[in-house]
Amino acid sequence: METVVGFSPERLKAPFILRCAAFSIDYMVLLAVPVGWLIVARFLGGSGAVTVGSSIWGISLIVFLLNFVALPLFRGKTFGKMLLGLTIVNVDGTRVGPGGMIRRNVFGYFLTALTLGIGFLISAANTSGRTLHDYIAGTVVVRGRRTRV
Repeated sequence: METVVGFSPERLKAPFILRCAAFSIDYMVLLAVPVGWLIVARFLGGSGAVTVGSSIWGISLIVFLLNFVALPLFRGKTFGKMLLGLTIVNVDGTRVGPGGMIRRNVFGYFLTALTLGIGFLISAANTSGRTLHDYIAGTVVVRGRRTRV
């Protein structure tokens, strides 16, 4: 069992603007495959209409699942969070288990999307910096690194 000493979610919470930046990076990663394909196809001689086929959308789906499900399950962060030094942890500072991460990044993101993003904006208005999907899973996004005692 992991014990975390001196953890304070309010002190270590990720600033809203950094969370927005991490989300923007994740969104760019998601769009990189279809947009990259359109650019490459156009430069390689696509004189007519260039489209994104089902195989490219399939690759995009794999990239999405890797970034929003697999990376958080194993590393506690998406690609955007990695670049900005953010980590998803439980409110007590411990590592989020697979059930909690699935609850957060699948069910919680779905509910946040249903609220048209209001579930994400909650983090800008509260002192804990937590979003709807964080509340659902009992998590918080923090900035900083762990130190071993």
